[in-house]
Amino acid sequence: MLELTMASVSGADVAATAGMQMADAPSEPGAVLRVGRDRSVCRLSTPDDWLFVSRVHLEFLCGPEGTWQVTWLRGSHDEPSSEVRFALIGGPPQNLPYGATAKLPRGASGELIIQDRTGPRSVNVGFYHEV
Repeated sequence: MLELTMASVSGADVAATAGMQMADAPSEPGAVLRVGRDRSVCRLSTPDDWLFVSRVHLEFLCGPEGTWQVTWLRGSHDEPSSEVRFALIGGPPQNLPYGATAKLPRGASGELIIQDRTGPRSVNVGFYHEV
């Protein structure tokens, strides 16, 4: 099972946890969890006017072995208006390049941060892969 938590944070709300959303999916091949502005396809959705987040920004996909990966999907623009950082618990944060995929180690937990390049807003997505 992959469990996700998401908090949308802006300006003075940096330490707040209000508005946190949660989603999970079994670790079965083909299972998908998406994060973005489009509520029709994303289990975790951001405010509609947060245009630094694509309609479908992050996609978590379970592979044939029951392992998960996350992809920063390319949007309609050549250059994104955000950056994504990825960190496993206890490890240093790394940038996840636009359009790139990162594997989530079995049983791992960590966080992805979608940071607005133009202002003090971010979307923090925590993950926990329960084995």
